[in-house]
Amino acid sequence: MSGMSSTTANWHWKNKQLNQWGAAWFERELPTVEVSEGKAKVGVSKVTEVDGDVELGRRKSKLITIYDVRVKLDWEGTADDGTEVKGSLLIPEVSHEITVDQLSEYSFQWSLSSDSSSSADEIVKLAQTKLRAALEAKFAEFPIAIIDIHGKDLIVSAANSGTATPVGAESSGANTANLGGAAAFNPPVAQAKSTTKAKEVLNTSTVSREARFMASADDLFEILTDERRIPTWSRAAAHYKAEPGFEFSLFGGGVTGKILEVDRPKKIVSSWKLSSPTWPAGHVATLTISFDQGSDSTEVKFNLSGVPKGMEGELESNLEGYYVRGLKSIGLVPLDPSSSYPLQLRRVPAQRPTPLSPLSSTSWSPRWRLAAALLAAIAAAVAWYSVSHSG
Repeated sequence: MSGMSSTTANWHWKNKQLNQWGAAWFERELPTVEVSEGKAKVGVSKVTEVDGDVELGRRKSKLITIYDVRVKLDWEGTADDGTEVKGSLLIPEVSHEITVDQLSEYSFQWSLSSDSSSSADEIVKLAQTKLRAALEAKFAEFPIAIIDIHGKDLIVSAANSGTATPVGAESSGANTANLGGAAAFNPPVAQAKSTTKAKEVLNTSTVSREARFMASADDLFEILTDERRIPTWSRAAAHYKAEPGFEFSLFGGGVTGKILEVDRPKKIVSSWKLSSPTWPAGHVATLTISFDQGSDSTEVKFNLSGVPKGMEGELESNLEGYYVRGLKSIGLVPLDPSSSYPLQLRRVPAQRPTPLSPLSSTSWSPRWRLAAALLAAIAAAVAWYSVSHSG
């Protein structure tokens, strides 16, 4: 049986989770960072906490580092006079956006555990200048290490794909990092497809993903549809307007389509097409993104219908990885922090009580019907007494 070509295989979206590996990297590498000035020196003694997500993604034959972690460490140093100084450092965000895209700067939150003194001030100043610069340089090595070590697991070469590399294609390792966000991987030249194949009836299905975030429907709608904000979670260029008829492009051209319906901020419907050699020519799916706002959170549901049979698992993973995890990566908090999947328990809206009609005894409660019967009996007794004692 002939295998899938390397061009086709590498075009698919695929992610590899690296949370444990990433934590181990920081715990191993950061304690090697030390700086000095004269006799004074300061360095990282121990990494005490690493929390967050680390992934390597493959999209359109490119490798993309996806990570956002919180790092806490202990540091210690020695002043010129031999005084030992210790403290801790919290870095709330070490991410692709800061290290690679340089969209913002690192936040270093220093604390001193030793007694305050002129010697301690000397070491703190050295830590806040030279040690900070050394740590930023070390952080820059992280995305390179991700691709160097794990890139080969996502890039399919012609040797193991079952097909030969076409003549003229450049050979390239998957381990060269491009700090614009993708590895410098050169895919083989795609072979021309035959256009004589008869059109086949396409069997499709539907996949969906949903998550509940502690944010308003308005905010989530804007994040997912504002052309200026989309790159913060998609990590790629976007051409998008939430207007019916607008032809959009997401994920650097990996997904294209047209806006079909907008009901701000409850729902947006669009045609959806994957730019991939395996996506059937001329076929278009439909993506419906709905927003259900509760009292303290909003559930977002991504429903993709018209998915070609056989691609359900891949596209379901893409909805989770590129949409749901994308939102999580920019700081949106899921209602259940341990999972980006929706909770099984959902809020049941309160039912509006049916108004009672004063003219309809069938709408009265049993208590009111009993009271009415008693009043009627009393009235009848009073009337009988009045008649029997008249005259």
